Amino acid sequence: MSSVTPTDDETAAPGRRMSSDERREQILLAALAVFGARGYEGTTTDEVARAAGVSQPYVVRLFGTKENLFLAVLQLAFDRLMATFRAELARTDGDEPTAKRIGNAYIALLSVRGLHQTLSHAFLLGAHPVIGPEARACFSRVWEFLRTEAGYSGEEAQLFLAQGMLINTLIGLRLITDYDADRNIKELFEACFPTELKSVMRLVPRAGDPW
Repeated sequence: MSSVTPTDDETAAPGRRMSSDERREQILLAALAVFGARGYEGTTTDEVARAAGVSQPYVVRLFGTKENLFLAVLQLAFDRLMATFRAELARTDGDEPTAKRIGNAYIALLSVRGLHQTLSHAFLLGAHPVIGPEARACFSRVWEFLRTEAGYSGEEAQLFLAQGMLINTLIGLRLITDYDADRNIKELFEACFPTELKSVMRLVPRAGDPW
């Protein structure tokens, strides 16, 4: 993934400078991609700054610490996830069952580079004194959504989460890199994405991608 937007000295469009909210969003999306690829421990604010096309001091000025930046990115990822789920739940058109629509929406979020991987990284940071409680709260709220809003049974919610974690694993391992060389991986992708495979192959990161 290349830099998300121009440097912090450049304009968002001819004749207009980016607002502070636009700049913040720019940095968060870049951080989402970098954290997704490198994890919390492996990411530096300098890498995020380069990905966003801004200076590292500017990132620190906005967020203070890497911990604060990760918490903001986690909130962005979680809010995007839940907004997408609720939008699908509210739809009244089409004949697809709710579970299928929400599942497809989860796959479509691959267009937000790093979202799935960042959530996975957060869910592995349970021992972190600050990030751990936030990650646990996010995971709990996903379960609550599935059970109370989407109306899933306990077994259905468990299956949905298991399938989601499998998708996250495929993305995090960048298994698509070996799709043509390993028949097991080819079969796995075709089993997981029987109708969405072409779009998935366009969106998922490869081993050679920086993030």
